[in-house]
Amino acid sequence: MIERTRTIKALAAALLLGATLGTAHAQGPSADPYLWLEEVQGERALDWVRGQNKATRALLEAHPGFAATRDQLRAVLDSTARIPQVTRHGEWLYNLWRDAAHPRGLWRRTTLTEYRKAAPAWDTVLDLDALAKAEQENWVWGAAQCLGPRYQRCLVSLSRGGADAKVVREFDTVERRFVAGGFSLAEAKSDVAWAGPDTLFVATDFGPGSLTSSGYPRLVKRWQRGKPLAEAALVFEAEPNDVGSDVEVDFSTGRARTVLTRYVSRWDQRRSLLNDDGSLSAIPIPRDARMRLWGERVLIELKSDWQGHPRGALLVSDFAALMKGPATLERLFEPSAKRSLAGYATTRSQLLLNVLEDVAGRLEAWRPSADGWQRREITTPSPGTLQLASLHDPWLAQDPLAEAYWLTHSSLLAPDTLHLADTARDALQPLKALPAFFDADGARVEQRFATSKDGTRVPYFVVWPKGATADGDNPTLLYGYGGFEIAQLPRYLPTYGSAWIAKGGVFVIANIRGGGEYGPAWHQAAIKAHKQKSYDDFAAVAEDLASTKVTSARRLGMLGGSNGGLLVGAVMLQRPELFGAVVCKVPLLDMQRYHKLLAGASWMAEYGNPDKPEEWAWIAPYSPYQNVKAGAKLPKVLFTTSTRDDRVHPGHARKMAARMVEQGHAPLYYENIEGGHAGAADNAQRADLLALEFVFLWRQLGR
Repeated sequence: MIERTRTIKALAAALLLGATLGTAHAQGPSADPYLWLEEVQGERALDWVRGQNKATRALLEAHPGFAATRDQLRAVLDSTARIPQVTRHGEWLYNLWRDAAHPRGLWRRTTLTEYRKAAPAWDTVLDLDALAKAEQENWVWGAAQCLGPRYQRCLVSLSRGGADAKVVREFDTVERRFVAGGFSLAEAKSDVAWAGPDTLFVATDFGPGSLTSSGYPRLVKRWQRGKPLAEAALVFEAEPNDVGSDVEVDFSTGRARTVLTRYVSRWDQRRSLLNDDGSLSAIPIPRDARMRLWGERVLIELKSDWQGHPRGALLVSDFAALMKGPATLERLFEPSAKRSLAGYATTRSQLLLNVLEDVAGRLEAWRPSADGWQRREITTPSPGTLQLASLHDPWLAQDPLAEAYWLTHSSLLAPDTLHLADTARDALQPLKALPAFFDADGARVEQRFATSKDGTRVPYFVVWPKGATADGDNPTLLYGYGGFEIAQLPRYLPTYGSAWIAKGGVFVIANIRGGGEYGPAWHQAAIKAHKQKSYDDFAAVAEDLASTKVTSARRLGMLGGSNGGLLVGAVMLQRPELFGAVVCKVPLLDMQRYHKLLAGASWMAEYGNPDKPEEWAWIAPYSPYQNVKAGAKLPKVLFTTSTRDDRVHPGHARKMAARMVEQGHAPLYYENIEGGHAGAADNAQRADLLALEFVFLWRQLGR
């Protein structure tokens, strides 16, 4: 579903990050001969990038399967048979659609009646390709935040080349044009929220001193229509060394309630309610908890134990009573060793929980009654991964879809099916189905468990292609992430299925610690001083694959991006004997300087502060850039990144590749000019990048 993008919340999911080896020697910046590669647009650095790109492309494009793989992947990404993911705004369902004819995308809408049809009639609201051509900008869609109940005015965010920094412009969905003299923000990592038809709350780059050390806005101001931004009134501010600030306006009770958050760190979020007189009242919940207003209630998701409730629990309370205190807290979900909360959605009267049991999704509903909260299970396709989204529009007093919700089910071999459901009936109505993009006939999936260094059972999924047997000779790709409490779920992957599984490769997903597969405890077991456990878990899965003859070291490759790029970079150096190839995407690698580069300071709650000797002591042993050495026998590695990645600095991958070349290793390197942290700005770039990666893997691991 297209969700409203909020800079600091994007930060949460944006904190995609993961690492290696013996004793590292502290290395001051003056000792780093490759600091010039951190100059993102420096001519010397870009000349180096162009040279690396040319050599990598020449090698991989020469592979006889490159063009066919690229074209096959482009056909998958551009397929008109994809399920249009929609967001409801009143009577309309909005969708951002990209295909071969519209590479940048159409922002379009339809009605639910039309959406039920196999071929809905769509009404184009904004053509991004036409806009980019007219304005001579490489616009990439960000998000649209629309004001109910009419949803005529929207704040549309667009980035140049896919970066996190975006421009924000007010758009009229009836007139289908940007509003002349309307709200407009220059390119920045902004956060905006409607406070009313003529008022915004704005957190953006207001000039010197307005950003935190992580590069995010720290000031929130109230901006009136027709007034210059410089005259906006300050309502809230975070500290310079915080991650940033955030503003949310909730209209679910029919009146505006504004919640302001100071993000001291990723896991320290101090929330306040804005009162009518402009004062702030602290919301009395734990600093690491997540919360959501739901009408007169508040939902609280715990990350640590609180008032007799365990971390991972979901609580509900009356919000007004909570603010006055003390309030009654009712526990609606309690985790166990095998159960965790993957997410939830709210209709007008009920709460829907997406529960993971050993990384398989289950659905349950909770309804308040005179006798307390009543729980029931809802039968869903199983096993697999579930995604929930409510259709309820809180702006509408008489909402015909107040109890309706979307439920999407998929698994590693079963394409997505979108169901329309209603809590009044609990019947799932299949509405849309993704076609099979690769031949899964004869393929099979199994869940296994490896034993990590400290005895912890680590789950992983194995996708066996048709005809594969445990002979120790299967080309195998192991994927992992292991950070920021982000779970890696067994969902349908058309590109990996068509370019890897259908061609005879085994695909493996490792559910290592640091992720969210078993809730906060699973994540907290592998952060800061314990980050090495992520790498031990990943290595344990690789060892298990070899010992059970799924594959062997010469046939085993690993892939990870962002935090997962750190993961594979670290394991490549710690356990090189386990692997034959590595794909390291948009990675963190220089963990001595990561907090000084772009958004890096915002991740110190995950990794620690390398400027503190006691914390560098636990980071140094796994930091790839400080641990790579000449003479070591390493698997072949391909680094990929993007010049426009303004989240994880491309200097990480650049410097690592340069250092490895200097030491006599032979890494491959490719840097896409556009793409931001996603690595690609459109389907053509994405298909090209994936083709480079898969051709590299088949060259190294194929029989």
